[in-house]
This record gives sequence, structure tokens and C-alpha cells, in this order.
Amino acid sequence: MSREDTIEDSSAPLIEHLKELRTRVLWSLGAYVVAVCVVFPFAQSVFNFLSQPVCTALNSRGQDCGLVMIKLQEGFFISVNISFFGGLVLAFPIIGYQMWRFVAPGLYKSEKNAFLPFLLASPAMFLLGAAFSYYVVLPMAFDFFLSFQQAQETPVAAEVAERAVHAGIVFQGSAQEYLGLTMKFILAFGLCFQLPVLLTLMGKAGLISADGLASVRKYAIVAILVLAAVATPPDMMSQIILFCAVYPLYEVSIFLIRRIEKRREAELRAEGLWVEDQEAEDSAKK
Repeated sequence: MSREDTIEDSSAPLIEHLKELRTRVLWSLGAYVVAVCVVFPFAQSVFNFLSQPVCTALNSRGQDCGLVMIKLQEGFFISVNISFFGGLVLAFPIIGYQMWRFVAPGLYKSEKNAFLPFLLASPAMFLLGAAFSYYVVLPMAFDFFLSFQQAQETPVAAEVAERAVHAGIVFQGSAQEYLGLTMKFILAFGLCFQLPVLLTLMGKAGLISADGLASVRKYAIVAILVLAAVATPPDMMSQIILFCAVYPLYEVSIFLIRRIEKRREAELRAEGLWVEDQEAEDSAKK
């Protein structure tokens, strides 16, 4: 067999994988485009749903709920942004399925059984984080932000000469800016709720251990605080809320990885391999 034939034969599997990847990417893009088109006519309804937290906070103060368009094209771009974001959420099951179809043939049956629960847990944890942000964090955050309003004082005519009138501070928010802030909250909490999924998957693969995570707990606290400062608006309240939501997930990850390690230890002991592994580790440490 010539060298050219050997190279051609070895490149054939790569070409097949690239064709398969192209097919999966095209299916994913097609699903995303269709989802964007489906969401676009309902963009106003989605915006009304997303505006409920600020409307509730304003109504509790006796104020009308109204957001303004600073630019003429702002309303259109609001619908576009909602369509892009909503299309990704709507098409994610199909995109995830296409990713699974591309990766699954290269996995053993045991690897598929280990990886599939994490693939299902990832969107569930994202939705949990998004719901926590929408129903818990956003009402608290907007109520805090609106507390800095200041009613305009109107003195009677006899008092005008005696004291000055201070300016009122009233919320008149931009619709696009409000949408960006709300989506940032939802994305930040949805992505941060992926922490136990990622860490548990790494623990399942043997890349990290429960004792290792516990030993770097103080560094994890600093890292989560930095993440909260970057992912949320620059106010202390939002950062504290995100930290209080994410840090327990770190502890949950340690608990889940410890359970996985105990199950793995039990299996190795049942097969009579645990003692040999322990002796090898002890000799390596010495």
C-alpha cells in the first residue's frame, strides 16, 4: 500500500466526522432560525411578562407602570432581542439533541449512562436559576432600586420665599435598558446554577474530588464573590443575593461528589480492587 493510500484512508474518518458535524450544525441553526421566527410575533407578550416585576414594584408605590422609548427604533430592537433570546431557549432541546447525536457514537454505553443525566440536568438547572431570578431576585432588586426615588415637594405660596423647592427623582426607565438589565439577571443566575452540574460531572470523571473542593473552599468563596460582582449590576444587594444563591450550590456539589466517590469505593471493594488502589496511592505519596 502506497503512502498516499494510507493518508487517504486515515483521513476518511475525519471527513466523515466533519460531514456529521456540518449536518448537526445545520440542523441546530435551522431550528434556531425557526424558533426566532416563532417567537417574534409574541415578543410584546414576552416583554409584558418580563416587565411584571418592575410594574409590581411601581404599583406598590402608587405609581403607573410605564417605560419609554429613548430612540425611534428602540421598540423594534426590543422585539429582535427578545426573539433572539427566546429562540435560543425554545430551540435548546433540539440543539442539545443534535449535540448528543454527534457525541454519543463515540461513547461507551457506561459513558452514555453517566453523561445523559447531566445533559438533562443542565437545562433544568438553568430554568431553576432563571425562575429564582425572576420570582425572587428581580422583585427585591427593583424594590431596592426604586426606594431611591424622591417625591417632588410643592410648598404653598406663603412658604415659597422661606424655603427652596427640591427636585423630585422619579423613575422613567428606557424599555431597552430595562430589558437588558432583566435578561442579564436571568442569564447570570441561569448560568451560575450550572455550577453543581459542571462540578459533579468533573467529579464523575475523576478530575476533582470532594476533599479537594472542600480544601479550597475559602478560594471558592472569593471566586464566587468576584463572579457575583461581574455578573450582576454594580450594587451590593444584587451581588449578595447571587452569592447567597451560588455558594450553597458549591456545597451541594461537594455533597454529590462525595456520594459518587462512596459509590465508586463500594464498587471497587466489591470487585476486590480498592485495597490495591489504596496501597498504590500510599506508596506514591511516600
